[in-house]
Parts: sequence; structure tokens; C-alpha cells
Amino acid sequence: MFAQPLLLLSALAVAVQAHGTHDQQPLDPNADWATTHMKSEHHIDSWDAGSFFNLHDYNSNNAWSRSDIAKTLGLLDPSTSHLTPTAKDAAVTKVLELFDQDRSGTVSFAEFTIGSAKGVKIPDFGYGPGHHGDDEYEYEIHHFEKYHDENTREEDLNHPEDIEHFRKHDMLEEQAE
Repeated sequence: MFAQPLLLLSALAVAVQAHGTHDQQPLDPNADWATTHMKSEHHIDSWDAGSFFNLHDYNSNNAWSRSDIAKTLGLLDPSTSHLTPTAKDAAVTKVLELFDQDRSGTVSFAEFTIGSAKGVKIPDFGYGPGHHGDDEYEYEIHHFEKYHDENTREEDLNHPEDIEHFRKHDMLEEQAE
């Protein structure tokens, strides 16, 4: 029962060491949505439009579909489950209106980088920083790195977020048996 959490803890400790220190600088309250997203979701301080596009081109086809945009904005994450489908669709449509110059229904690398060079930005819809990782990634980047480090022992993982995270692991392990 404890083997999987211990293995996960070891993996997380290695990942945290590879990430560097977990001293996170505060976010600039005046930053645009993409800057906030890159800092809070990816721990990236310096990037360009091409890098942003490629990082969020989930199937590497040089185009963002409606689904890619929704995922980038975090609209597929449980943290936005309170939003109506209409509100989510409106946010995706707005991004398409801003960047999809040929009205193909997708945003190409060229459309995004040219639009960005002209000062077009992804709006902050007020829906959060755009969580789009799986549960492990989101737990690591938003909780473990913030409150724990490579010296954390299993008994130190006692925050409500830790308990819930490992409860899910236990449940999945029980279902697999």
C-alpha cells in the first residue's frame, strides 16, 4: 500500500531537484494572461510567441484547434467545471477571432506569432491561469514544489492536498487489484 506513494515521492523529489529550487517569485499582478500562465503553470519566465505556441500545440500539427485553445485556457480542467459550456465556447471563440486571420477555425503558428508581434494578446477571461496538466503535474507544480522539497519525508505529506492526492492513488491501486 505504501510502495506506490513512496515510489511517487521519490520520483517527485527527483523532479523537484531537476526543476531547481522551489522558491517561486511572486507573479506580477499587471502581467498579461500568457505571462501569468507561463510563470504559474510552467515556471518559465522568459519566452517568445513561437515557444508559447509550440508548447501548447498538443499534437504538434502546427495549428491550434478549438480543443487545443480550450485546454490551454484550462477550460477542460475540473477547476472550471462551474463555467457553462456557453462561457467556455465564448472564450475559445474570442481567441479565434483575435488570431485566426484566415477564418479556418484554427490558429496557425504564423497567425499566432504575427498576431503577437502586432500586440494581440490572449485575453484574461478571469477563469484562472489555465491548468492543463494531468493530476500528477498539477499536484507537483502547484503544491509539492510550493510546500515541500527533496528532503520531505512521507510523514510530512500531511496537508489536505497531500492527503487527497494520495487517497486517489490508494483508490486507483485498490481498483487495479
